[in-house]
Formats: sequence, structure tokens, C-alpha cells
Amino acid sequence: MSLGILGTKLGMTQIFDEEGRAIPVTVVQAGPCTVTQIKTKQTDGYAAIQVGYDEVKPKALNKPELGHLAKSSAPPLRHLREYRLDNSAEFELGGQLKVDIFSPGQIIDVSGNTIGRGFAGYQKRHNFKRGPMSHGSKNHRLPGSTGPGTTPGRTFPGKRMAGRYGGTRVTIRKLQVVRVDLDRNLILIKGAVPGKPGTLLSIIPTNKVGR
Repeated sequence: MSLGILGTKLGMTQIFDEEGRAIPVTVVQAGPCTVTQIKTKQTDGYAAIQVGYDEVKPKALNKPELGHLAKSSAPPLRHLREYRLDNSAEFELGGQLKVDIFSPGQIIDVSGNTIGRGFAGYQKRHNFKRGPMSHGSKNHRLPGSTGPGTTPGRTFPGKRMAGRYGGTRVTIRKLQVVRVDLDRNLILIKGAVPGKPGTLLSIIPTNKVGR
């Protein structure tokens, strides 16, 4: 249960610390996010806030979505995300969340959709070993046996096979905030995060301890 913020991945670059060491960082345009709904234990059974990000034209949303946002006097927002909290009473409807909720050196978790790679084979999707490449071999990149020939005589569910690769939601844990630029709403995160430039990201303080 921790407060987070939504942002857009801009790309990767590198910066240098005081000792001249190069640090690879991902630049994220984070916020400002508008508080569009406040949930409490009395009304909803749990405490949380819903935030909106990425202003769009009103025609991009339907009437129920516009009506929901009108309750908080928020502009039309493309993305809504809920963050559970221990206490949501300290927030007010229509308030703003900016990158100053994070600080340099803080450990965070970043969630987003990975790059979609379309239909992929066994070697690319699951890192399988290929077959012999010698002349006469007809098993270069084939799957081989996929199930028993006798009872039960079928392929078990979950068998790793060729199929759609990427385009799934993943969370990279225990990344470090290197720099926060409040004037331009930027967060510089050490290392790589999911997706390509333009991917929507959710950033929260890490909820894991230890290694």
C-alpha cells in the first residue's frame, strides 16, 4: 500500500556522477496526475485514491468517463489508476500529484507493458537450444516432441511452445531514483524499464525488503 504516480517513458541516456562514472538512466515524464476519486473504508471498504494522467480532447472519452471526471473538476484524462493507501483522508479531490513525492536515492518499482515482438518461435521466445546445423539435419529450429505417445497421450497445458511474445505487463523491482526534475516533471531512473518510448508506466515505492 503506497502512493504512486503515472508517467510516460521518454527514452534512455546516461549521466555522470561526482566521481565521473557513467550511469545509464531511463528518463520518465511523470505527472502531474490529478486525484479523480478518493475511496475510504467507510464508503468502499478500503482506502485508496484514483489518479488520472494524460489530458486528451473530450471526444476521446465517452459520457460515463467524462461524468466521472467532472465530479473532481478534472480535465479529460486518458489513463486512470488506483493506488491503495493506509489513509486517504490527507488527499483532496482534484488535487495534483507531482514528481516531488519521490526523492533521489529512493528505491522504486516500475510497471509497464513490454515491447510486443509478435509471433515468435521456440528459440526466441523461450531460449531453447536449436537442433544440429549439419547437412541432412531436418531439425534446425523445430520443437521436437511435445507430449507422451501413450497415456495420457496429449500435450499438457502450459507447455512452452511458439506463440505471441512480449506485450505483457511486467514489474521491474528495486530500481533507484537518480534525479528528480520538478520543473519539467522528469524522473531519472537507474537502469532500464519496460516498454518502448511512449509506454505508460506506473511508479511506486518498492514494497519488497531484503534481497
